[in-house]
Amino acid sequence: MNIITGKVWKFGDNIDTDLIIAARYLNTSDPHELAMHVMEDKDPEFKTKLNPGDIIVAGENYGCGSSREHAPIALKAAGVSAVVAKSFARIFYRNAFNMGLPIFELPQTDEIKEGDLIKINFDDGKIEDINTKKIYNFTPIPPFMQELIATGGLMNYAKERMEA
Repeated sequence: MNIITGKVWKFGDNIDTDLIIAARYLNTSDPHELAMHVMEDKDPEFKTKLNPGDIIVAGENYGCGSSREHAPIALKAAGVSAVVAKSFARIFYRNAFNMGLPIFELPQTDEIKEGDLIKINFDDGKIEDINTKKIYNFTPIPPFMQELIATGGLMNYAKERMEA
């Protein structure tokens, strides 16, 4: 899982957790049910356009708002393979890693266009826009956070540690 390749869906600044998964759906924690409503208040057709492996690219402060873990769960269950943003709200940042959703901070997200195909390489810290051939360096992910992603999230990480 050291390389992720996917089609880009663009969103702007301050995409809050209520836009990722609306509060009216928080009566369940079933990932598949949450996935059916991901981003629907921002783009009602998003779920039908999204293909497994696609990548969200956004502006600043992605995941702001409430501290709900439902947001990264919904994204991951819907098939989003990663989120790339200029910055993330602190609690979303941690929740994403805890749920096993790879996220990457990249200041140049404005240069990447919706529909582009991008390749994210964990090992060399680069994101390549395959359409434009441009290569970007993302903010390095701390080793412990990389372990969380590799194991599929905090619960799996803890389970592996207990079994070892």
